[in-house]
Amino acid sequence: MQMTSAPHLLAEDGPEYARILGDALRHAHDRPDLEGVGDRLNTEQLRTMALNATALITAAAATEYEHYVKARAELRAAGATVQEGESYADGSGAAGPGAGIGAVLTVLTPLLAGTAAVIFLLVGYLLEAVSPSVAFGTTMVAAGWFFAAVAAAAVLVAAVGLLVTALRNGSTSLAAEDEEQGLPEEVARAREAWRHALLERGILPFLRDALADPTAGPAARTPHPSPNRIPKIGYSRPDFSGPEEGPSAGPRPTFTSPDFTSPDFGGPEHRPE
Repeated sequence: MQMTSAPHLLAEDGPEYARILGDALRHAHDRPDLEGVGDRLNTEQLRTMALNATALITAAAATEYEHYVKARAELRAAGATVQEGESYADGSGAAGPGAGIGAVLTVLTPLLAGTAAVIFLLVGYLLEAVSPSVAFGTTMVAAGWFFAAVAAAAVLVAAVGLLVTALRNGSTSLAAEDEEQGLPEEVARAREAWRHALLERGILPFLRDALADPTAGPAARTPHPSPNRIPKIGYSRPDFSGPEEGPSAGPRPTFTSPDFTSPDFGGPEHRPE
């Protein structure tokens, strides 16, 4: 079920409106002014009516809602400014080319050093196998092992950097969750004031008016099947009527045998002589 959008209610606050409405309907029997729930209108009918009248109901708390939206926007703007300043301070933002060069070196150093190590070791061992007396092969092998050590050290540094970044992002996300759960006092008060005004001046009066409407029909009730009645399961049997159930729909057809008449055969006429 989609909630009718109101021009002064943001989409992110739609679930909150639906939750407040659901709580009001759930505890309707605890309010003397909503005792008629279930007589003429049930909770689902009232919920549908209230969701269709979102613009009318939320207009009753428009002042409190505007104050709440403004306070929330100021909080988000301040948080974005602080986060941007921190990113520039620790070098993770676009403060200079240092962060970009460091990332490039972290990626390219293990790759280049590993490639050089493979080449030098391969050529060095090949020279030692072909010409053991040539000292150049030993030098190539030593250079290959040096580049291999550099590649291993670069991989270790990159792994430590990734671990530190992951821990930093985890702490940042936890801090954001804590900030979301514990809103500043001004924003929390504005939010609570909007909720209270929406419930007391918008939702509850609308439900009372809907229940007091004399044109509201009875609440839909599910019919209970009779225990003596056999339910139909997918097909119906043909109606056969016996002679005791009343006259049949029409006279039964009668079959008459055809009249067969033999031809008149006359014998020869005997005349007296």
